[in-house]
Amino acid sequence: MSLAYRDATLDDLPAIVEIYNSTVPSRQVTADLEPVSVESRLHWFEAHGPAKRPLWVVEEGGRVIAWLSFSDFYGRPAYRHTSEVSIYLDEAARGKGLGRQLLAAAIEAAPGLDIHTVLGFVFGHNEPSMRLFSSFGFAVWGTLPRVAVLDGVERDLVILGKRLDAAPAAA
Repeated sequence: MSLAYRDATLDDLPAIVEIYNSTVPSRQVTADLEPVSVESRLHWFEAHGPAKRPLWVVEEGGRVIAWLSFSDFYGRPAYRHTSEVSIYLDEAARGKGLGRQLLAAAIEAAPGLDIHTVLGFVFGHNEPSMRLFSSFGFAVWGTLPRVAVLDGVERDLVILGKRLDAAPAAA
């Protein structure tokens, strides 16, 4: 599958939310326990923009099948060169290398977005995502043990990080 992505528009938000909600039942990807609404994701959507914190979508046959977001880390100015990357795939698009292509594109784009550190927040039991980030040289920078309770099971949240070669710009 050849990767072609574009910046998301507000018209894409229902499809983005649908893909996100499709991951809720698995208890592997998100700490949300119930599906979210499009309205509840408006503020999150508006926090993204092509110049600093893009939100990309991948389409196939005119339908959004995947998305990737760059999100602020911790919301303080000193962390402006650090971004969390999240990747979500439609169920039919999983296991075909699309996540790998999206993560590669994100790492390549990051320096041009003035991002020098990329983070992934992954449940420790989400082995496919752990393998994906590890294969790109992300290291475990921290583990928050048993911070999430999913269907009565306590789960770890693993912070994966990768420092890129770019040096911080002078403030």
